[in-house]
Amino acid sequence: MQSLVRNSLCVLLSAASMAMTAPSAVAGEAPRVRYQEIPDGAYSVVAQVRAKPGKEDALRAATLPLIELVRGDPKNLVYFLQEDRAKPGHFIFYEVFASQADFDAHNAMPYVKDWFAKLPELADGGVEVMRMAVLGKRQK
Repeated sequence: MQSLVRNSLCVLLSAASMAMTAPSAVAGEAPRVRYQEIPDGAYSVVAQVRAKPGKEDALRAATLPLIELVRGDPKNLVYFLQEDRAKPGHFIFYEVFASQADFDAHNAMPYVKDWFAKLPELADGGVEVMRMAVLGKRQK
């Protein structure tokens, strides 16, 4: 699990770095990650969920709409959804909120509750979650 999370974080940091310098390819795209706006100690989550055998496409279809919904939440600072290329149906989430209260408010949103309600049918087990603190002082 640690190796998976470490590799996922490296990929996420690289993707965020590229996103900050690449021109927008899609009109209406969410604002870029602004590292200076992420407070020291921000509440982040690295989570994973695996589809039941044969439910990979259904879990993907249920999960993809979260990207736009979560990124549209003004309290969300960073959100990435990833799928393991070698094991389709294995999803990793990376989310950053300024505080645990912001994350808890996110989890209380109807679309999040609806997604969790679908998991007993689609997911092999529940969501495994690591609750993290973002380290590093902002530089001015």
